[in-house]
Amino acid sequence: QVIKVYSEDDTSRALEVPSDVTARDVCQLLILKNHYIDDHSWTLFEQLTHTGLGRAIEDHELVMEVQSNWVMEEENKLYFRKNYAKYEFFKNPLSFFPDHMISFPSETNAAVSHSEILQMFLSSSTYPEIHGYLHAKEQGKKSWKKMYFLLRRSGLYFSTKATSKEPRHLQFFCEFSNSDMYMSLTGKKISGAPTNYGFCFKPNKSGGTRDLKQLCADDEQSRTCWMTAIRLLKYGMQLYQNYMQPYQGRSGCSPLNITPMRSISENSLVAMDFSGHRSRIIENPTEALSVAVEEGLAWRRRGCLRLNSHGSPIAISNMAIHRSQSWFHHKISREEAQRLILQHGLVDGVFLVRDSQSNPKTFVLSLSHGLKIKHFQIVPLEDDGKLFYTLDDGHTRFTDLIQLVEFYQLNKGVLPCKLKHYCARITL
Repeated sequence: QVIKVYSEDDTSRALEVPSDVTARDVCQLLILKNHYIDDHSWTLFEQLTHTGLGRAIEDHELVMEVQSNWVMEEENKLYFRKNYAKYEFFKNPLSFFPDHMISFPSETNAAVSHSEILQMFLSSSTYPEIHGYLHAKEQGKKSWKKMYFLLRRSGLYFSTKATSKEPRHLQFFCEFSNSDMYMSLTGKKISGAPTNYGFCFKPNKSGGTRDLKQLCADDEQSRTCWMTAIRLLKYGMQLYQNYMQPYQGRSGCSPLNITPMRSISENSLVAMDFSGHRSRIIENPTEALSVAVEEGLAWRRRGCLRLNSHGSPIAISNMAIHRSQSWFHHKISREEAQRLILQHGLVDGVFLVRDSQSNPKTFVLSLSHGLKIKHFQIVPLEDDGKLFYTLDDGHTRFTDLIQLVEFYQLNKGVLPCKLKHYCARITL
């Protein structure tokens, strides 16, 4: 079988794959072909162009089965991109299941640790109840209605009487075994949803938009909680196995069957310090990182020198040095920046730097923290004829944006968290 996979810049690559290839196998193949570093965040993403919906395909899902559900005349696409939030709920469940949205069986002790919450989600006998208000699109109508929903092992229900959980007031909304869950990529545009936090359930053999079960949350935290809980309900232990054994595929495309792309010597590189009389191995990771940053700064300073007509070195302006960086996105809007970060996953520290739309002379650092996207203005300052950049009114100054980003990758400073993962437009 031949599949076509797109990257963020809409370049594409055709791959010949076996019929039982999984999404993880395809990612692994592209990682090896493009010599990318595998940090287990690479994801195959399904985008339904006509309906403005998209979802991260689970690592264990069969790609040919996903494509078999597509309607021929629609220009649906598979994208290869990073999703840092794919398994983040296993590491930090506190952010995903707020106390006001989750309740436990009556026999359970009230004091439940968050590791126990995950065990309950993965267990077949117990399951926490997720509850809260959602907007639902009324079948066959353009209107939306706000109702109280409950997620239980048997499916998703809504209450016909305020927040009542009595069986006579609960009405079945949908179950998940024969449908897939998608996130709305277009916000309010196509569906007329009351907020931008939409998601829906699409039957595997759907006849079109009329078969969609569309919902809309009031904020990102609520949507993330519902969608994470439903993923855990649908796939259970399979998700945990994907998280623990990211290379385990069904088609044999795992690295165990592929000749390593790197030599033994490359796998054995260590950080060294040659500043003294004798060289030494730097064993402290923090020291190794700081040395690497310092060497990078020194290299950049050397690279920013060129000769004038008399053969003397003069400094090239630092104004455009950042444009070559993967984290820099030139003239994109606030909405486009938020969409890019959302695609990469709302994990603390996902970021990008862009030109300011409101003030052409400044830049903006867009950063994910606490399931929200925040924007910080980077202001240029001139002091004694020299140009600096700052995030904190000049208390901390940097000669260029690269130095600023490197500093906040190592130090939180005025930001709510360190810069960890940058949003890059990859090329296949």
